[in-house]
Amino acid sequence: MRRCDGGFVSFVSSGPGDPELLTVKAVARLQAADVVLFDDLSAGPILEHARADADLIGVGKRAGRASPKQDHVSRVLVDHAQAGLNVVRLKSGDSGMFGRLEEEIIALRAADIPFEIVPGVTAASAAAATAGIPLTRRMTARRVQFITGADVTGELPSDVNMAALADPMATTVVYMGKRTFAGLAARLIEHGLPGTTPALLAEAVSTPAEKVQRFTIETLARHLESASSTTPALIFYGPLAEFEV
Repeated sequence: MRRCDGGFVSFVSSGPGDPELLTVKAVARLQAADVVLFDDLSAGPILEHARADADLIGVGKRAGRASPKQDHVSRVLVDHAQAGLNVVRLKSGDSGMFGRLEEEIIALRAADIPFEIVPGVTAASAAAATAGIPLTRRMTARRVQFITGADVTGELPSDVNMAALADPMATTVVYMGKRTFAGLAARLIEHGLPGTTPALLAEAVSTPAEKVQRFTIETLARHLESASSTTPALIFYGPLAEFEV
């Protein structure tokens, strides 16, 4: 880990929630940090690895509720590093997967602050492990694709590649897609993917509240239209979702 007089930032990936899925490097960075800026899903037992005297600052964003603005988070990150502190920016899952890593890196580079990225377990890998399935399969799922179910407005992105998403030979994992999956499923069916395509809903991955349920894309769409749960979830669909859970 590099250090300098002006401070240093480690973007640490906390994994999907289970503290045992932290990497050794992630734990070392937490133990060395003067200040930890953490996401909501990185709270709880994971923060027990931080030093007792470390300053812990919650900066998490959750859909549907008041959250710190990104420019504020970036400003706090820069301010602490410029004060000469060793800063950990603790991000849920893998920090490079569907988060705000890019915006925070841009802010650090503009302030000439050195940083590192510590990769981690993304929720898709953890959910597949819980379900007892691989993410690829030699004959029927040679490709795996991770997509976001929501753009910056919270709606289904309008520029998605529907030909790719309706590929029956791919395993598709949808992050942040509970609110928009009904619309996505309708478009998938319009583009030729059978409504009977197997699907999995994995909620609260790698936490005590974890739950994995089997559906088809049609029945999952109906389930989510009437569901009110705000629990973080992933959606899998494709040939691997037919495996027994």
